[in-house]
Amino acid sequence: MKTNGKYLSRIARPGDIKKLTPEELPPLAREVRQEIIKVVSRRGGHLASSLGVVELTLALYYVFDLEKDKIVWDVGHQTYAHKLLTGRRKKFKSLRQLKGISGFPKISESPYDFYGAGHASTSISAALGMAVARDKRGGDEKIIACLGDGALTGGLALEALNQGALCAKNFLVVLNANEMAISPSVGAFPQYLSRILSAPTYYRLNRDIKLILEKIPALGSRMVEAGHRLVEAVKGLITPGAIFEELGYLYFGPVDGHDLESLITILGNIKSIREPVLLHVVTRKGKGYPPAEKNPEQYHGAEPFHIRTGKPRSRKKFLSYSQVFGQSLVHLARKDENIIAITAAMCRGTGLVEFARIFPDRFFDVGIAEGHALTFAAGMASRGLRPVAAIYSTFLQRGYDQIVHDICLQNLPVVIAVDRAGLVGEDGPTHHGAFDIAFLRNVPNLIIMQPRSGAELAALLATALSHGGPSVVRYRRGTTELKKVGPDFTPVPIGKAELLSPGKEGVFWATGEMVAVAEEASGILRQSGLDFGVVNARFIKPLDAELLAAEAGEGKRIVTLEEHVLAGGLGSAVWECLERKGLGRAAILRFGIPDHFVEHGPVESLREICGLTPEAVAGRVKEWCG
Repeated sequence: MKTNGKYLSRIARPGDIKKLTPEELPPLAREVRQEIIKVVSRRGGHLASSLGVVELTLALYYVFDLEKDKIVWDVGHQTYAHKLLTGRRKKFKSLRQLKGISGFPKISESPYDFYGAGHASTSISAALGMAVARDKRGGDEKIIACLGDGALTGGLALEALNQGALCAKNFLVVLNANEMAISPSVGAFPQYLSRILSAPTYYRLNRDIKLILEKIPALGSRMVEAGHRLVEAVKGLITPGAIFEELGYLYFGPVDGHDLESLITILGNIKSIREPVLLHVVTRKGKGYPPAEKNPEQYHGAEPFHIRTGKPRSRKKFLSYSQVFGQSLVHLARKDENIIAITAAMCRGTGLVEFARIFPDRFFDVGIAEGHALTFAAGMASRGLRPVAAIYSTFLQRGYDQIVHDICLQNLPVVIAVDRAGLVGEDGPTHHGAFDIAFLRNVPNLIIMQPRSGAELAALLATALSHGGPSVVRYRRGTTELKKVGPDFTPVPIGKAELLSPGKEGVFWATGEMVAVAEEASGILRQSGLDFGVVNARFIKPLDAELLAAEAGEGKRIVTLEEHVLAGGLGSAVWECLERKGLGRAAILRFGIPDHFVEHGPVESLREICGLTPEAVAGRVKEWCG
């Protein structure tokens, strides 16, 4: 896909957009789309969302002054146009690459990234905090929160909306509806009404008439109320904004989010309003690229693809861990009608598409609401069902209270399938699953498992569903050794590790992908005359204390290896276990993610940075052994 960049090349900062004429904005929008498609087709990334907000982004930057005003983007999936228009055009080809620009807003990356975001539903809260800070110091800049309708399924956004109109005035919420079934309301009349209601003349006239009428004895307040009811009745017939009006916002919309002229007119009118405002725009995900328009979910987080066909650049012969999880759950659900699958707006990502198709009445997508998903599961489990909640590790952080209070305290048999555990690559620090062991391991009643292969994932899922209490199965992003999943799996005895090879000098205790790293490191060490065995821990809680104590009791060195932060992870668990066994003086060396946030880039490169390659591990063990 070629573009001459006639207009985009003239944009070095947001203010440069104002130098263009209104007639030059549509071709600029086309160039922005072409550049996004070109780079994402090579690098992968969040395509559909970013394509859907190109005109909205241009209109916001055409009307507002980003040297002064502040725009907070929700999630960050839709910020590729923002990056191209804020001085990062030449760097955009490095999107999501090691040392390149992030796929999400990042405060340290640009002065126009006013707030970092990687998780949904945060924009209104953050923007509201900025607005209050502005008011405290006497500023007058406009603070704008820009979020998609999916973010409203997150409680944080609703909590912020509830408070917003009470504590900030010069505050704008732009609600980008790209999935809600409100398209019949989008048309000429609603947009015309929004233009009229947002116009400064109407706004001032409405305010002045209200002030005059209120001074009329006895009748004034009644006339104001009657007029207000009439306006609201007319608006209510054609707009879905009553709930926002009740929360204290001036509501405008729905507006066609791809109509630059209307967007600029209405935003220009809203700019002078010093009250809380909610502008409702309607966009189409994937706009401008037919494959993404037809299947926006597939192109939400796209792998590199061929632009002409939309097909992936690489064909995967083997199943991913998410696919193995989903197929295994289908097989288990055929045998047990009590098994329920729950996802928090990640049906495709967690591999549950097939389950949803086969068992539609046993599948629940609760939206971006991880906390609710877990308590919802707890309620089911309390009445005899066997719910399995599939949630990415990074998003599970949002449901910690529910894990502790609603599931584990009551010892309910909820299975939590923790997808994307460990380093996830190009999505970076907001998405690495580096903390879940640490915040889960200290919760009583909870069993934590991690497979080293696809076959073991199926077996551990069967183990979890046969257990009478809460359990976690964590697994990484990536492909397995399987091309298909069979219908039968044998549960693994809880708390039993797998000794893969014995060692005279020491033994590696590893989980997940790090088991393969341990095996390679062991081979390197044997070439140097050091005999280290390998144990596939499988169970992080409870550990196989008998095997661990037996190895350490023979004076062997213990090396732990995990793709997780060192603080509170597998290595900490091993250390604590040995101390309880009276073996606190055993020689232990721990490998894991250091105490800092890991950036974005290919997983292999990130492992090198963290010292988690076979060569790095073997080299450090050699030094340790003297």
